[in-house]
Amino acid sequence: MSADAPPTRSRAHDPESLDAESRVLPAHDDGFVRAASASVGGPMGAHAVVGRAAFFTPLRVVLLLATIVLALGWFAKSPCLQQYVDDSGQLQLDWRDSRQYVAMCYSDTVPLYTAERLDAGGVPYVTNWVDQRDDGTTQVRYMEYPVLTGFFQWANARLTAGWLAVGLPSALPVVVYFDLSAFWLALAWLGVIWAMVRLRPGRPWDAAIAATSPLVAVHAFTNFDTLAVAGATLGMLAWSRRRPGLAGVLLGLGAAAKLYPLFLLFPLLLLCLRAGRMRPWWVVTVTGLASWAVVNGPVAVLAPTGWWEFFRLNSTRAADPDSIYNIVSASTGWPGFDGTLASGQTPSVLNAVTAVLFALCCVAVAVLVWRAPTRPRLASIAFLVVAAFLLTNKVWSPQYSLWLIPLAVLAYPRWKPLLAWMALDAFVWVPRMYYYLGTNNKGLPAPWFHGAVLLRDLAVVAVAVLIVRTVLRPELDPVRRRAGRPGPVRPGADPDGGVLDGAPDAAWFDRRRGAGPAPATSDRPPAVATRSGRD
Repeated sequence: MSADAPPTRSRAHDPESLDAESRVLPAHDDGFVRAASASVGGPMGAHAVVGRAAFFTPLRVVLLLATIVLALGWFAKSPCLQQYVDDSGQLQLDWRDSRQYVAMCYSDTVPLYTAERLDAGGVPYVTNWVDQRDDGTTQVRYMEYPVLTGFFQWANARLTAGWLAVGLPSALPVVVYFDLSAFWLALAWLGVIWAMVRLRPGRPWDAAIAATSPLVAVHAFTNFDTLAVAGATLGMLAWSRRRPGLAGVLLGLGAAAKLYPLFLLFPLLLLCLRAGRMRPWWVVTVTGLASWAVVNGPVAVLAPTGWWEFFRLNSTRAADPDSIYNIVSASTGWPGFDGTLASGQTPSVLNAVTAVLFALCCVAVAVLVWRAPTRPRLASIAFLVVAAFLLTNKVWSPQYSLWLIPLAVLAYPRWKPLLAWMALDAFVWVPRMYYYLGTNNKGLPAPWFHGAVLLRDLAVVAVAVLIVRTVLRPELDPVRRRAGRPGPVRPGADPDGGVLDGAPDAAWFDRRRGAGPAPATSDRPPAVATRSGRD
């Protein structure tokens, strides 16, 4: 079998067939979980039977937890779906008195339904409208989202029209549209959780950190980002199974929904270079870019102006309220890198600064990969790259934090620090909503919101520091220790690594580092026949 061929399915890929020696038990491995387990009788006993559940397998339990949190997320948005009858007898959506901010239920899905003419049957990137700017000028506008997300919205609008046409139990069209969109977004997130369990056969309960994340309860339905997160996470799963072509397709589709999944190609490049395994990287990169092009190409050719709207808008928008640049400007009176700009004018210097800062962070990550005593794991480097992008970017929409959840859990599966960061990040939604309410409506002054954002940024930096520590000191990496026990780490071990898992560093790298070649090791047990999965 070639090094790039998919491996034979084994017990290592069946989370329901692992015994107590192979599976990591959270209450034994994580001090926070051990302390929390005291309320239900303490950690599992040494002689307890593990992996014999007939129905409530770890995968099903984690998916159930995720479903409960997603349901809570829908209920959190439900105040913005309330209706009332106006003075003329017409049924209206009840956003009176800034309900969307006071009830903290705002979702982009609701206003975009009419703003992007989806309610009138508008076709993304073809249908346009005119917006009035603050200075009195006008701007012709099109769908502002990447192609897959744009047509996702359009498809749900068509489903809404069909739902209403057949006379099913109904409400205002925008409410039906939100509920249909939420259904598919929830399925996408369940796909993320499923992929995370499959990525960690011996640590299935790690995915419960993501499943119970307060960020999901707050932001799963704030926008459409679970689609891109699903593409990125499923792409990592395909890569871990040594299927770089499929991984590229999934990453490309994820990037067609939101560009960030393509950032994962950079960590893969660094790790493949160090391992001397460049052929799989070329496969995942070419197929990823080709998949993105297949989705985007027809729209770019048939409606070039509409297709370019996403890129135009992102280049011309100023620093968002929760970017570090806006916070510094608001706190010091600094006019920004570009000074005062006219409405619609491109902040060219700001764009250049954000690009340079992100590039410098990527260089720092490359140096970390080079200097690490053992080749880092994919999830660790991927988290650092995506976090660097968010911290240096001029836009950090609140739902972007969903991008980090799977990567953080896969890189550093520790409940206490991750839940602390996610809870703080979710809490930023409160001052954000009351900041948008405005002080004239008894909202919060800007410094309260900016302070919460800075705490969120520091929390992300703290998680990044913990991950960097495991890269520089692999013996502290909980994933690399055998079954979570103290002991020597396995060189090159990476359950997400695919062809990189257990592979030695390239000979040229060892020569440059002045070290002898590391022995090739693998975490995979011999292939054995397994029963059919029950999940």
